[in-house]
Amino acid sequence: MVFAALGGGSGKTTVSLGVTAALRCRDSRVVPFKKGPDFIDPGWLASAAGAPCFNLDPYLMPQSVIAESFVRRSGNADVAVIEGNRGLYDGVNVDGAYSTAELAKQLGAPVILIIDTTKMTRTVAAIVMGCQKFDPDVRMAGVVLNRVGSARQEKLIRSAVEKYCGIPVVGAIPRLKDGGFTERHMGLTPADEHPTMQAAIDSARKTAEECIDMDAIMRIASEVQPVCVDLPDVDLTDAAPVRDGEGLRIGVVRDTAFQFYYPENIMLLEERGVQVVGVNALSDKALPDIHALYIGGGFPETHAPMLAENETFRLSLGDAAEGGLPIYAECGGLMYLGRSITVDGLRYPMAGVLPLDFALSGKPKGHGYTDVAVDSDTPFFPAGTRLRGHEFHYSSVAPDCAGSLPTAFTLERGTGVWNRRDGVVYKNVLAAYTHLHALGSPEWVDGMIRAAGNNRNRCNPPNV
Repeated sequence: MVFAALGGGSGKTTVSLGVTAALRCRDSRVVPFKKGPDFIDPGWLASAAGAPCFNLDPYLMPQSVIAESFVRRSGNADVAVIEGNRGLYDGVNVDGAYSTAELAKQLGAPVILIIDTTKMTRTVAAIVMGCQKFDPDVRMAGVVLNRVGSARQEKLIRSAVEKYCGIPVVGAIPRLKDGGFTERHMGLTPADEHPTMQAAIDSARKTAEECIDMDAIMRIASEVQPVCVDLPDVDLTDAAPVRDGEGLRIGVVRDTAFQFYYPENIMLLEERGVQVVGVNALSDKALPDIHALYIGGGFPETHAPMLAENETFRLSLGDAAEGGLPIYAECGGLMYLGRSITVDGLRYPMAGVLPLDFALSGKPKGHGYTDVAVDSDTPFFPAGTRLRGHEFHYSSVAPDCAGSLPTAFTLERGTGVWNRRDGVVYKNVLAAYTHLHALGSPEWVDGMIRAAGNNRNRCNPPNV
């Protein structure tokens, strides 16, 4: 089922987390999904479910890929919980393309609509009815009332919704404090960094158990028809890809500074035989023996003092880049490869691979989907490659650094590093603000394996 709302800040994440944790406590096998290009909410959902959370994004992924991924990942689950993003019908254009509603229709999933009832009663029914009639093909299955002020308000709203809309109110949550979910500039504090993560999840679970009719939730879920995928005689859980990455070691920098990774990106490398080697930029003293390196996004700005302090690792990374190690970096990884990050007026040295200096702003410098045209060859993508990604960053390159290195990406949509360009190239390094999802851009996995293989052959040429 899909948990949706009228907009951001309505309680989708808290309700989705609470329901997921409550279902898990009932010994249900729950697989969580997040609609849209998000890293932070999926981390929380994964912690609540005790299982990876996968992204479903109709902009980044073709419809057939979404259906296949959903079936493959949820095939052994009792319940699949999908947290929507933004408002139910919000998309990239006036037709609502790529909205949560469109995803729900693609999967035939029922929608539980979460409504902030602050200073409203009967009007809630009008809002629900409007959502029902706006697109009758969206199956509105229930309503959760959030931030309810009194028992009288709840009774009035519940009666109006059930009378005029014909769907049940399956939950009513009173006005609560934050429940332990602290925020910072990019949204919730990530689960991996939250000092009381389990307590926050337990609080959301308790709220769901006390305020949401979990039996009704299970009844709604049990009535869903299976998702049909036009792949006859194929077992999606055991489909074996080509193992062309056998013998390759690709490092992934994964710590509290760099934690923005789609699970599928790592899984698809492993499915093709790659040995994924964990790397910690905060505590490791040097890079391990690897054939390529992947540095994802995250929060280098909040960890800048610790990253700067680990000088031996920074020097090791710089030496490896100069020696030709293929390095693919996204957003926070791009920032780390620069010379410095300035935060609150303090300048912190970074790896120094790229002659770029970064500074933080109080508002986003790039936020939304990106359409990428690769216009020159790189170690990872040949010229002519087309990619769809997304960016979300509060940092920007210092003006005097703009244009200091060649770039390989023309952005037909998006901001990038400068002048609607992205994908900074230096030797075998490719670093961009754009994040790619491997299910929508399978060229990424091919490129990582190709670059790692070329480096292995360069360093250890086969005997003739």
